[in-house]
Amino acid sequence: MLRMIAWRLAGLVVTLLAVSVAVFLVMDVLPGDPAAIMLGTSARPDTLAALRLELGLDRPLPLRFAAWIGGVLTGDLGTSTTYGVPVAGLILDRLAVTLPLALMAIVLSIALALPLGILAASRRGSAWDLLATGAAQIGVATPNFWVGILLILVFASTLGIMPSGGFPGWDAGILPALAALTLPAVALALPQAGVLTRVTRSAVLDVLHEDFVRTARAKGLTRRAALWRHAVPNALLPVVTVIGLQFTFLIAGAVLVENVFGLPGLGRLAFQALQQRDLIVMQDVVLLLAALVIVVNFLVDLSYLVLDPRLRAAA
Repeated sequence: MLRMIAWRLAGLVVTLLAVSVAVFLVMDVLPGDPAAIMLGTSARPDTLAALRLELGLDRPLPLRFAAWIGGVLTGDLGTSTTYGVPVAGLILDRLAVTLPLALMAIVLSIALALPLGILAASRRGSAWDLLATGAAQIGVATPNFWVGILLILVFASTLGIMPSGGFPGWDAGILPALAALTLPAVALALPQAGVLTRVTRSAVLDVLHEDFVRTARAKGLTRRAALWRHAVPNALLPVVTVIGLQFTFLIAGAVLVENVFGLPGLGRLAFQALQQRDLIVMQDVVLLLAALVIVVNFLVDLSYLVLDPRLRAAA
């Protein structure tokens, strides 16, 4: 097992290196001159040349990549050309919003989806099954930004019990910060809960039709005991896979919800950096998001070893 984990870690490092090369090359071929965007179209050629020299844009591509990746490895992510501050501080400030938001959303999604999916599978064809699958279908078909707008209209504008947007910061206290993240987390969680409900229902139904479950029932095990002792634990692998994919999506794909609620998150930072052609911020944010996806997938792979004894035996 240790050898398998070591190989997975080695693959993780190689994948990160390949992703860093791809990110750098893609950002380099984007149209537009960062220096010209910063100074405007009326800037003099000598001023543009001086700024390009200051930003290191006059150096060959391999040297620029080596300087960037060397800074990333040492914790120096460079300085934003738009904000004029270290990128590391910018990312940490935004990550302090996006990461708790994603965690709240995934917890809400799991809390809604797992009971509904298990209930629908255990009572297939009943009114509970129809209700759960109908709610899941509505969740899948509903865009999260539209849910966010609806939540603002109901709970902020009409009832006035929740903030409509913005983020006061964690210095203002845990309760005000969590209150500001609640509606965005719900907006992100509901569509994801629809997907997870359908996956959970399908996975549990597949296991309920396996021979070992029928054997357990034939030996006198009650339906409830067979469900919770055998069906649910053996249905967790696809569910965990989807949860891992959803968590990375919630971190990387929350830009629309962050804009609806005016949250200073990581997705919004990436969107603004793209608009302003802030290359160093875009590169660092995209690389961080790619690294988070790779690390989460690695943790999901490790969870398979915990959940499935057959994989541990094969390892």
